[in-house]
Amino acid sequence: MSKISVLVVDDAAFIRDLVKKCLRNVFPGIRTEDAINGRKAQALLAKETFDLVLCDWEMPEMSGLELLTWCREQDHLKTMPFVMVTSRGDKENVVQAIQAGVSGYVSKPFTNEQLLTKVKQALNKVGKLDALMSVTPPKMNSAFGGDTLSALTGGKPAVVAPAPTAAPSRGLLNSPPVKAAAAASPASGRGQGQLRLPSGIQQCVIKALSIKEALLVVKRTDTLPQILDSAVLDLEQGENAEVARLNGYLHAVVAHEPKPDSDWLQLTFRFVDQDAQKLDYISRLIARGTAQKHFIPGA
Repeated sequence: MSKISVLVVDDAAFIRDLVKKCLRNVFPGIRTEDAINGRKAQALLAKETFDLVLCDWEMPEMSGLELLTWCREQDHLKTMPFVMVTSRGDKENVVQAIQAGVSGYVSKPFTNEQLLTKVKQALNKVGKLDALMSVTPPKMNSAFGGDTLSALTGGKPAVVAPAPTAAPSRGLLNSPPVKAAAAASPASGRGQGQLRLPSGIQQCVIKALSIKEALLVVKRTDTLPQILDSAVLDLEQGENAEVARLNGYLHAVVAHEPKPDSDWLQLTFRFVDQDAQKLDYISRLIARGTAQKHFIPGA
């Protein structure tokens, strides 16, 4: 039996039940407890020992951020993995949680695999992954059968893949990105590039571009991009196939078409580079009208 214990904190009962069911189905020996808000979780953490907390952000009485802050003030909870489950993708919220000592994020909506990956990553950081994996079946079963967290996304389960490697902080790189084929894209032309995500590489079309962010359209795949995922955007522009690799994160993910089975996703990619050369490159792209000349039909 596993000695790993997890506290699930969320004011939505069905979310708590789904998360606990997912963990127990994949890790049969795991111990799970739940709390309806931060105040109830605080009482449990004061009297019981947990190896991991999965906590919602917005809850009555005590928020997830308030609970995290309290945990980091307690000697016995300072290093306990604390994963925030949140639909908040604003950079200010991310910074708040990081400053408070968060271990990781699971963005709503999320799939079974995304949740399990975050759990494994958090426990691996404190050397408890082996204890968790010792009870894992040789072949991971579907965590919920017909009642899955992926149903909350309207999509298919994600495939875990290596995280993207950040591009160098200075300079333009000359290796060209793979261009999106016109026949497979809702728009064709120069406003194309590729987006390197933890789930893999996706070709994209630039819908709009500013000095702070890019609005991209990608074809929906089995892997749904996740809010707050770090990524690298490869942009190509001009007759000389000039290429820039821009670091950033996904600020928002929405369906491009007004239907649940949309074949296309619209991503807001926020830049984090402060490098003067890269900022100048973005400015030149804007000046050339990359985004303005390649709006997606019907957008």
